[in-house]
Amino acid sequence: MSLTTMTKITQTNTACSAAVVFLHGSGDSGQGFLNWIKFLIGDFTSPHIKFYFPTAPLRPYTPLNGEPSYVWFDRYIITPDVAEHVESLSSIGNVIKSIINDIVKEGVPLNRIIVGGFSMGGALALHSAFRFTPGLAGVFALSSFLNKNSTVYTELKAPETPLYMCHGEKDSMVPISWGKKTFEELEKLHVKGEFVPIRFTLHELKKSELEGLFQWIAKILPPIDSDNP
Repeated sequence: MSLTTMTKITQTNTACSAAVVFLHGSGDSGQGFLNWIKFLIGDFTSPHIKFYFPTAPLRPYTPLNGEPSYVWFDRYIITPDVAEHVESLSSIGNVIKSIINDIVKEGVPLNRIIVGGFSMGGALALHSAFRFTPGLAGVFALSSFLNKNSTVYTELKAPETPLYMCHGEKDSMVPISWGKKTFEELEKLHVKGEFVPIRFTLHELKKSELEGLFQWIAKILPPIDSDNP
């Protein structure tokens, strides 16, 4: 299973010393996710950070009665109370590992890469940081959740990876209780991070939420000596 497209925003310095991979929600695209962020906070660049916006493969999606959609993995139903679709998660895990390996080959160390996403993309980011590619600089999940018996909990390999989660208090598609429970379960496994409720917010992104996220990214991925011209 391969990606559809990859959109990039390059650093403004000559050299790139850090990277962030943004994973969109179900039915969206990398370009769509980027456009959404730009609509809320405007154009953004960084002197030393390159941003990647991949698009998920087109695959049959069970919650849509098997109709094809741009989704990272399959779900039996959108609820934490069922088992994960292990096969599709394992398949896309290899794809994410390949993306990160390519970034490392371009000269960015693993511990200078953040992966994160919205909704389903955030869930995949948690699998990526804590299972598939341990050693990342950080992980974020926006309006996301993990299933009750997620393999992230049973196979967690990198509890030291910093976590940042945000969730709309009025989210009716993915209730905030699901996201909060995910954060609490990860805390029990010694993961440290922040869980930020977003007031008056549905299953969506908000400007203040993104501003907080980019502040966190800047803290996790500060410039290093090689970034100075």
